[in-house]
Amino acid sequence: MPRFLVTRTVPPLKEEEITAAAKLNKAVAEELGIKWIKSYHSAADGKFYCEYEAPSIEAIYEHAKRAQLPIDIVSMISGEFDPSMFK
Repeated sequence: MPRFLVTRTVPPLKEEEITAAAKLNKAVAEELGIKWIKSYHSAADGKFYCEYEAPSIEAIYEHAKRAQLPIDIVSMISGEFDPSMFK
């Protein structure tokens, strides 16, 4: 299944707001057959970077709509690299 990286701009959030959004994110992803892999949060930049496996980019946008999550950019991941690959 294709993998996607989603960038989101968010206002400052309290811990309980992040928890509530994460629970809705997970529930909606499961309903749509999307796998939420992980997310990174930069409070200083007001950004979330979220990685998903989804059947299509349209599914990513539908997920965001239903989960009430903003989207700045959706990028389809075409490769993955880590330092161990370059010895």
